[in-house]
Amino acid sequence: MMGEIDSCTRLTGLFGHPVGHSLSPLMHNRAFQELGLPYLYAAFDIEPSNIASAVESIRALGLRGVNVTIPHKVAVMPFLDEIDEEARQIGAVNTIVNENGRLIGYNTDGRGYVQSLIEEGNINPPDARVLMLGAGGAARGVSLALLRAGVERVVITNRTYAKAEQLAVELTQLFPGRDIRSIPVEQIACEIKESTLLVQTTSIGMHPDNEASPIPAEYLHSRLLVSDLIYNPLQTRIQRDALAAGARIHSGVGMFIYQGALSFEYWTGRKAPVHIMREAVLASLTADK
Repeated sequence: MMGEIDSCTRLTGLFGHPVGHSLSPLMHNRAFQELGLPYLYAAFDIEPSNIASAVESIRALGLRGVNVTIPHKVAVMPFLDEIDEEARQIGAVNTIVNENGRLIGYNTDGRGYVQSLIEEGNINPPDARVLMLGAGGAARGVSLALLRAGVERVVITNRTYAKAEQLAVELTQLFPGRDIRSIPVEQIACEIKESTLLVQTTSIGMHPDNEASPIPAEYLHSRLLVSDLIYNPLQTRIQRDALAAGARIHSGVGMFIYQGALSFEYWTGRKAPVHIMREAVLASLTADK
């Protein structure tokens, strides 16, 4: 077990606004405790106007690193010394590592998602025919990670079609030769018939709007794996509809846990105790019900 806080304790944390709802401190501190590591994780509510001084404080106070969440994932980038290629392609940073005063930015969201999808969704990325709902930052990160993992076909749809079109163009430039397209939402019914992985990246269905779904239930079919990035509620309306249609489902909890596990490994150099992190998160989510 982790000992008492002393002068050797290293501090990590979360930069966001707001952060009061975050389960990251619970998850990471439980993982540090499990491995007996002298680390602590705290949540820092940073006003957007203070982000430059907040990043500098990582250096000044000797923090080992931080996670970065909404609304700071893009704003922190100009203040870092180095940005990993993957994070640069995504255009956002969710993990900062302090290497002896040099601040390096990474993005573990997409890789965390794919790792979770493979291990929990039992899917082989090169075989997946992906339909992506949404074209924001989460859709970009997940699409890039899926394409890096070998997915050949990604179709993107969004209520504002121009955003889907723009994302498809940018991804095609990075992955020429892949089948990457955008479609208006009116074509979802036809496109979903040819899809095997439906990825829901919008906020539709998030607590407290638990009964909302981005698409009609009758569009879903039994050959689908329906993956929703939302993890509160644990089972969204689209996932309940998917189960009723005979489809399989994949929860956003896995992405949250695995992106955190990758951050943990950057900071500590140790393999993250993923099962312990999952137990802590699920216990908290179910206790809230």
